[in-house]
Amino acid sequence: MGLEEGVRIMRHLAIIGSGPAGYYSAEAAQKQWGDDVRIDIFDRLPVPYGLIRTGVAPDHQSIKAVSRRYEKTALSDNVRFVGNVSVGQDVTVDELKGLYDAVIFATGAPNDRPLAIPGDDLANVYGSAAFVGWYNGHPQFATLDPDLTGKNAVIIGMGNVALDVARILSKTRAEFEGSDIVAHALDVLDTSRLEKITILGRRGPHQIAMTPKELGELGHLSRATPRVTPADLPPEGDDAVLEPGQRKSVAHLRSFAAIPESLRADATIEVEFRFFGAPKAVLGENGRVSGLEVAETALTGGKLVETGKTEVLPCDLLVSCIGYRTSPIPGVPFDERMGRFANDDGRILPGLYAVGWARRGPSGTIGTNRPDGFSVIDKIQEDFESGVLGQSPREGRAGFDRLVEQRKLDVVTFRDWKKIEEAEEKAAREGAPREKFVHVEHMIKARN
Repeated sequence: MGLEEGVRIMRHLAIIGSGPAGYYSAEAAQKQWGDDVRIDIFDRLPVPYGLIRTGVAPDHQSIKAVSRRYEKTALSDNVRFVGNVSVGQDVTVDELKGLYDAVIFATGAPNDRPLAIPGDDLANVYGSAAFVGWYNGHPQFATLDPDLTGKNAVIIGMGNVALDVARILSKTRAEFEGSDIVAHALDVLDTSRLEKITILGRRGPHQIAMTPKELGELGHLSRATPRVTPADLPPEGDDAVLEPGQRKSVAHLRSFAAIPESLRADATIEVEFRFFGAPKAVLGENGRVSGLEVAETALTGGKLVETGKTEVLPCDLLVSCIGYRTSPIPGVPFDERMGRFANDDGRILPGLYAVGWARRGPSGTIGTNRPDGFSVIDKIQEDFESGVLGQSPREGRAGFDRLVEQRKLDVVTFRDWKKIEEAEEKAAREGAPREKFVHVEHMIKARN
């Protein structure tokens, strides 16, 4: 393995992004080339794991536990974490291309897809990337200041992220035991006076993108109860055409619709599913959101149409959960329409590749990124074999380390990260696994 005419050939890979797609790609590279590969995993933050740390809901610790698998890869001799380095600013893509045989973009899709309706810039209107980042401790959103003192919240979207936001807004402090929600968010949630949370979708119950487990959680909250209008549900026999998982999800909606009013009496928060409504405009008073204009929709022959009827939903907090976009990087072709890097099944340009959400857009689960990572490594191997790659030797990390020295970059290593992690665990409140640092400077200080 790795021998041509008796000469050992070392592969040098740069992976941009330390989330699931990045670490699965590193794992695949190790299986492909064994000891004959050197992998540097870059992240603009001083901490690894991307979506696992700042995207997965803080009360879903079992999902976050997948990071232990990534840690095993990170601690390998031929894998190195290069944190606190911004590609496109601290180092250019062209410089990385000159140092590494292949550069893989695993940057995910960290930006909100714009709501793009009048009034979406009013105060207390947020995209889910920002709002989720706020309660998950992402440094970019630590200073967000949502006002939860109003009675009505509207969440736009019918996916799991919308469910996460609704659940987080509904929980009591006691229900966050065991989670790693950050203290500043928990304190603000304690001030909440919300009485109604509306989850709004343009289509109907059969078109939701919510999974059964997450929907089921909504039915077991101490102070909140879900509501579905029975008339919005299609005939029960129509569920037979659905995939098994979707059928289970719709079964949860049917169970919510069947909750008797007598069992709702003790709930102080109602989580209502509103189907067949398209947001048209955010309304405001004194620069702050006060309502959402919604157009009634219908499915006609499988096509979504507006009926001409509109209504205004009271709204003191609006969170849009309608999708995400990848961050463009200078020197990398970008597909503006799709919101991801322009690529042909993972290939961007010779030597440049995309994986995960940066390749396909925000779709699939965390586990979907594993076959995606193995696929991109297969393509890189094909490009080595065809001569597209490997025409001249690369320096890899030795060359990058010279750039670090020249530019005085403050690189955070995986050993540094373990010190940061230890400090977060020591700072944890009772019943929590950690208290995340939410400012980069505090992370840097904690490694010393």
